[in-house]
Amino acid sequence: MERGKGMRYVGDSRVKADKTSTVPKDYSEYPGRTEAFWPNFLLKEWLVGSVFLVGFLCATVAAPTPLEGLADPTNASYIPLPDWYFLFLYELLKYDFASGPYIIMGILVIPGLAFGALLLAPFLDNGPGRRPPQRPIAVAMMILGLASVIWLTYESASAVDWKQKAEDNKPIPPSDIAIDVEHPGYEIYENSCLGCHGDSLEGGASGPTLIGIEYSDEELADISENGIGDMPPGMFTGSDEELEQLIDFIQSVNAEESE
Repeated sequence: MERGKGMRYVGDSRVKADKTSTVPKDYSEYPGRTEAFWPNFLLKEWLVGSVFLVGFLCATVAAPTPLEGLADPTNASYIPLPDWYFLFLYELLKYDFASGPYIIMGILVIPGLAFGALLLAPFLDNGPGRRPPQRPIAVAMMILGLASVIWLTYESASAVDWKQKAEDNKPIPPSDIAIDVEHPGYEIYENSCLGCHGDSLEGGASGPTLIGIEYSDEELADISENGIGDMPPGMFTGSDEELEQLIDFIQSVNAEESE
């Protein structure tokens, strides 16, 4: 037997004899341009991601999303919408095959299959080539997924007047007018009008502000009983005396506001 043949020397028993080399693998057997994933390729991914992140942050600073008013649980006409990156799923639920009795298809099955396919794409198409024609399965899945998201997002966003929605639901600044809660008409207002017009007459999601209005007592009485615009008739069902107290309360607040 040749001396030293097959023998290994380890200086420390805690160090494995078959220690893996830290030198990147030789990718010369793969055609085209190749490089090690760590740290070369991963560093490029981080740099590209950083550029997109900075661009996205600049866009949000330049065009901030308009805030809406406080949530009003009594407003049944308000239609909540998800954030823009979930609009495509919101639009998907409008189709017959993904809503109603098939709602499970829309919220679980279809999104699960789509994201599962994208997750499995690298394993289904693991050829050595890196160009799109050499990766037909992965490229086809990505194009199909991207096109579906863009189209569904466009369909959902185009059906909403975003400027009008922001205007209708913009935050209402708190009123600095002192409300006389001892006024006999305040309790009537609280029972009949507060749910739509706010506790300080500042208005809400389903009712306009009552501060700064220029209606006469007769006009307010007619509106209270017969409604106006989106306000249906019959909202006030009290007596004539209570109606007078309610009108006097509203007018007293506006008189204080004009001073």
